[in-house]
Amino acid sequence: MLEQLLIFTRGGLILWTCKELGNALKGSPIDTLIRSCLLEERSGSSSYQYDAPGASYTLKWTFHNELGLVFVAVYQRILHLLYVDDLLAMVKKEFAEMYDEKRTVYNDFDLIFKQLKEEAVARAVEMKKPKQVNKSVNNLNTRKLVQSNKGLMEGGNQKKSGGESGKDGADGDNAKNALHVNGYLKNSVSKENRELANGKDSKVSNNGAFDVNKLQKLRSKGGKKSDTAVNKASKEEPKKVTKKNRVWGDSPKPEKLDFTDPVSENGEDSISAIPEDFGESMMDKEEVVSSDSETDEDDNAKTTTVGAKNKGWFSSMFQSIVGKDNLEKSDIEPALKALKDKLMTKNVAEEIAEKLCQSVAARLEGTRQASFSRISSAVQSAMEDALVRILTPKRSINILRDVRIAKEQGRPYVVVFIGVNGVGKSTNLAKVAFWLQQHNVKVMMAACDTFRSGAVEQLRTHSRRLQVPIFERGYEKDPASVASEAIQEAKRNGSDVVLVDTAGRMQDNEPLMRALAKLIHVNTPDLILFVGEALVGNDAVDQLSKFNQKLGDFSPSTNPRLIDGILLTKFDTIDDKVGAALSMVYISGAPVMFVGCGQSYKDLKQLHVKTIAKTLLK
Repeated sequence: MLEQLLIFTRGGLILWTCKELGNALKGSPIDTLIRSCLLEERSGSSSYQYDAPGASYTLKWTFHNELGLVFVAVYQRILHLLYVDDLLAMVKKEFAEMYDEKRTVYNDFDLIFKQLKEEAVARAVEMKKPKQVNKSVNNLNTRKLVQSNKGLMEGGNQKKSGGESGKDGADGDNAKNALHVNGYLKNSVSKENRELANGKDSKVSNNGAFDVNKLQKLRSKGGKKSDTAVNKASKEEPKKVTKKNRVWGDSPKPEKLDFTDPVSENGEDSISAIPEDFGESMMDKEEVVSSDSETDEDDNAKTTTVGAKNKGWFSSMFQSIVGKDNLEKSDIEPALKALKDKLMTKNVAEEIAEKLCQSVAARLEGTRQASFSRISSAVQSAMEDALVRILTPKRSINILRDVRIAKEQGRPYVVVFIGVNGVGKSTNLAKVAFWLQQHNVKVMMAACDTFRSGAVEQLRTHSRRLQVPIFERGYEKDPASVASEAIQEAKRNGSDVVLVDTAGRMQDNEPLMRALAKLIHVNTPDLILFVGEALVGNDAVDQLSKFNQKLGDFSPSTNPRLIDGILLTKFDTIDDKVGAALSMVYISGAPVMFVGCGQSYKDLKQLHVKTIAKTLLK
């Protein structure tokens, strides 16, 4: 059953809702659809699934880009309504004919919608009938075919038991058992099957039966050879001797070796630090973005000529320059295909590039193009706007401001760094600490990577060089309890920020993901940063989606904490292949807050959205 259908403008003005349905929707599915899909360039999807307490909805929509209208249908997810797409198309066509910009009430559309709904439902019912008839006919035919094959095989077995060897006349008898299936004459059994059913072997002559005694002798010889081979192999196989640890005298069994440097009871390093000058962090330096579009005219010319294969040269060139009244899907497909290939060469995941192109197509289809403008230029401009909207943060995250607010509340600001193995979490944690130090923020590091050998020593080296206190408890400890003790220690010594280093883990490692979910649930950090490489392509989608999924599944809270921001590392090694940033932001909705671009502590930058968008389309 259809729950609701409504029509509104892109500005948010509701023009018409179905009073006949009148169902009160639980939660806010329409608002969620607008925030999650329509405003974030995900409108190319076919549907949207909305979950609310006590209800689960499926939402489908369509646009009228020329008039700026949005048509949305809502129904229960458990139902598979086949007529919704057809109904939306008919409603869009009929409402566009009576739409007037000056009108805000359309009560006369109620009767029209009732008729359109009846037509769509009747059409969906008619589409089901032929499939059921064909299914019953196919079942009947297969049943007859199985019965005939069964009869032929039984006849062959009877001849075999009677001692008949099956001569050449068997082919003629089997020809009588041919079936008429769907109007065609077909032999139900192949020649080899017929010969086997009648007891005939194609490899044996008709002069006499096969000698069974010879077959048994051959089998016995083969068995003896195999037995002797096995016996020889078993004799030659050496005995396995397990190596035992050497014990010197009567000394007790030694415990696990721990070569970490000695620390005091408070977790402070006893080795003196040497002050160094690392320069000024690049986070506070503004990057100059050029105002030109940097588009390649040769690529635009190639894009426009791809769609002109079946048209005359002059007419296609003139049409691509002068433009059309309303853009159709066939007009923009060549340009979108070229843009999709370009995005994929820049390391954007294929799934994300496909969804982006679908979203841009849905936004441009039906719009009026300006005269003397290329279609490819319009498509590229729309794609650039879409990229800027996706990469722009949806909420403001100002770490320095939030640190001051937490300090006024008498508690430290906690940041947790998570990610897969080998992406540079510890190194970039030290870069963030160096940047905070330059803003007169007291920082403390928490060594919560109790799994990887050498992780504590690595973080201790960074703390010694930056003269930042570190809290550690060695290895094989519970990371959640270590982080909790570090936060309590930060309150005592007056630290403003606690940077929590965690163990690298793959997204499919369930024990480590459970430990990470426990750490986040117990300590409730202010910011969860996912550290990822800028080198990854399609794997970025898998990493981000599964990290968020596992954090939600393994958290005991009904409202679990997910990833708040992204730190991209090794950004200086990818040249113009910056697509990983787009893939990560698109799949998680979290902004890129830091970009690692070197090996020193000052090599940390902000992500400039316009620069990335222009680089992706260059």
